Order: sequence, then structure tokens, then C-alpha cells
Amino acid sequence: MAPMKAAPMRPTAKFSISFGLVTIPVAAYNATDTSASVSFVRIHTADGGRVRNQPVCSLEGVEITQDEIGRGYKPGDGDTVVPLSDEDLDALPLPTAKTLTILAFVAGGDIDPLQMGKGYYLGIDSPAAAKPYVLLREAMERHQRVGLGKIALHGRETLAMIRPMEDALVMQVLLWPHQIRSMDGVLPERQAEVARNEVSAAEALMDSFGELSDDDLHDHYRESLEEIVAAKLAHREPEFPAGEEQPAGEVMDLMAALQDSVRAAKRSRGEDEEDASRSGRSAKKSTAKKSTAAKPTATKSTATKAAAKKTAAKKQSAAKKTASRGGRRAG
Repeated sequence: MAPMKAAPMRPTAKFSISFGLVTIPVAAYNATDTSASVSFVRIHTADGGRVRNQPVCSLEGVEITQDEIGRGYKPGDGDTVVPLSDEDLDALPLPTAKTLTILAFVAGGDIDPLQMGKGYYLGIDSPAAAKPYVLLREAMERHQRVGLGKIALHGRETLAMIRPMEDALVMQVLLWPHQIRSMDGVLPERQAEVARNEVSAAEALMDSFGELSDDDLHDHYRESLEEIVAAKLAHREPEFPAGEEQPAGEVMDLMAALQDSVRAAKRSRGEDEEDASRSGRSAKKSTAKKSTAAKPTATKSTATKAAAKKTAAKKQSAAKKTASRGGRRAG
């Protein structure tokens, strides 16, 4: 049986990128698939019936259809709602409605990840756009910069970042700076102090981590959830592979925990035994060197003592001769 072909992607928006006096017509495609994520439906726990969200008018208390639903805007914190039609929104004096004007080029690391939102692939929307599209992509790639601009998407103006990715351009919607909340009240009033050796141990632990594996990038939660559902349908107990238990509880000795973590990471890669073997060989070599170095020292010590005895004996003999001569002369 032949594998099913993926449905072709459809553009969610079309606009032009303004790069100075160069205009590049593009089509935006969703770069992410939210349907692949785990989602639940709400049910009535008494009988399992679905609980649905029914649009109801707050004034009349009756259910209404989608055709009767429009947009409204609340100015301030009051209850007043001002109706806005599609014509009202189309009349907004926004140059970004059909054009993404690049305002600046910055290093990608200057963008706070907290600002990054939904991503889109950008494809050319006309044959004439092919050359300027490639030109912009290669210029950003060689210059190692990303483009920042503004675009109106789905009725709202937003910041956007354009960056090269392989042979394409990718657009990332960015939150406005005022949408990033302050960290007031998050950090403790008094910061904890860490010693230099603790930082070194943490760095050693970071170095002990390997690269991400295919298993790390696998959605085990979704797989386990599907096993539970299959077990319920088959009226059996769910079957899960035995996993490694994670240690629980508060860590009291930070340094010991870091060192144990490094050893555990090495053991998981089979490096612990090899290191122990190397350590043992190094210890034996060190002991042998010390033993060898000790022998000449002992020999030197013995020779020095013997020479000292000979010197003392000679001095005693000379003193006796001198005394004997002096006695004869006195007589």
C-alpha cells in the first residue's frame, strides 16, 4: 500500500516585503502544526456527554449563529462595547496591511525569546520575486543578521522578524515590548551566593551532557496517553515500558549532588569504568615513580653517613698523633 501524500500547504496570507526600494511578493504558510499536539474535549462526568460552547447573546439569552457574530472593541475597563465592521478595519491607515517593511537588521541573539510567537514559511508569490527573494536571504545569511519590521496579520498589526533558514525565508511573529511582563516579585529579595568551585562543578555537569537523541525529541506523553485510551477500549491494564525513576526530595548538599550527577552521566555513557581504569593505571605509575625516586635518596643518605664516619675517624687519629707529639716535647 502506497503511503499517503501530505496535503499541500495553503497560504494563510499574502503580502510584500519592502527591502529599501526592492519589493518581494510573498505568501505566508503556517510553519507549525498545532493539530499534532495533545488536546482534550470537555465531557459531562455523569454520563460522558460532550459539553459544547454555545454562542449566546448576553442581552437576549438566545443562541446565535456564526453569521450573526461580529467584532466589538471595549475602550477602557467599562462595559461599553463599540461595534466595528470589516469596512471600519479596512479603512485603517496602515501601510503594514499589505506590506512588511523592514525597519532594521540586527543580530539574531538580540531578540528576546520571550517575544517570539508563531512562525511562518515565506514563499515567492510571483516569478519576478525569485531573484530578490534569494538576494535578501543570502545577504542576511552572509551578514548574519535578521530583519525586523511590522505587518498586519488577521486584522492586527504585529512586529515580525525575518530570517534565513536553509534555502527559504522564515517569518516569526514577535510580541510588542509592552506585552512582556515585568519580573517584579519573581526574584527573591536576597540573592543566593554560590562558590567558585560550585560553578565549576555545574560547568563540569554541563559538559557531561551529550547531544539530543531521537528519543529525546519523541512525544512520550502523547504515546502514553494513546496507550491508556487503547487499554480502556480493550478493557485491559495499560502497558508501559519500565523507566528510570527520578530522584525526589530537596537537595541539601549542592556540591555532592553536582558531583553525583556528573558520575551518573558518565555511567550512562559507559565512561565511568574507563575513567576508573585510567585512574588506577595512573595511580600505579605514580606509586612506581615515587618508589623509584626513593631509592637513590636512601643510597645518598647511607653514603653521606659513611663519609661522615670516615672523616670523624681521621680527625680523631690526627688529634691522637698531635697529642702524642706534644707529650714527647714536654718531657
